[in-house]
Amino acid sequence: MGVEFAATHLSFSPAVLADPLIILALLFLVALIAGFVDAIAGGGGLLSIPALLWAGMTPVQALATNKLQASFGSLTATLNYARNGLIPWRELRLAVVMTFIGSACGALLVQQLPTALLERFIPVLLILLALYFLLSRQTEQPPRQPRLSALIFGMLAGSAIGFYDGFFGPGTGSFFTLAFVTLLGYSLVQAVGSTKLLNFTSNFAALLVFAFSGQIVWLTGLVMAAGQIIGSYAGSHVTMKHGARLIRPVIVVVTLLL
Repeated sequence: MGVEFAATHLSFSPAVLADPLIILALLFLVALIAGFVDAIAGGGGLLSIPALLWAGMTPVQALATNKLQASFGSLTATLNYARNGLIPWRELRLAVVMTFIGSACGALLVQQLPTALLERFIPVLLILLALYFLLSRQTEQPPRQPRLSALIFGMLAGSAIGFYDGFFGPGTGSFFTLAFVTLLGYSLVQAVGSTKLLNFTSNFAALLVFAFSGQIVWLTGLVMAAGQIIGSYAGSHVTMKHGARLIRPVIVVVTLLL
């Protein structure tokens, strides 16, 4: 009776669920590690989404609950980077708006369409992304002249990557970081700081959509959010201390694993 009650309220499968408290403790630990990795290079969903699926959630529940806990982590990292002057708020205003709109549209669409096409296409992009960060010397350079204006960047990168994050998600942080480095000429540390602002925006937009659709498992998401806050705070501090020499290898490893 107790296990069935917990399984009902946490949306876990009774076949998987042995002890609800142990499951929550494990998910808290997964979220802590995911928050740490996400604050450095993105890709925390590589850990958190499979863990939520393992716990017995449906794919849409896993995506929705992941957005809840990831929102807390990305907000923590954003505030930490902002306190250290790594986020150009004025330049990114349009990108924030377009990312929000794109992510909300993606979150609406993912509840209607299968993701099989993206599941086949995205691994190729992630491998190419890993090779870029592994081989490119641009990521080691100081800020350079931008190739696009902030207006065009916001319209294109914000809406497209935001849509992808709302619809699917894995690798979003790495895609944003690459866009900042190659299109706006940011240094790698600046790119990671700005990435977390847009990552929080896309997470929050998708969270609102999923909340209205009733797909979020709130207790689980809030427990994981506590882990995300701790991990994201630690990861953003480590990033600011060690800079590009840490970010590049972490991005390469995370994208290849994704």
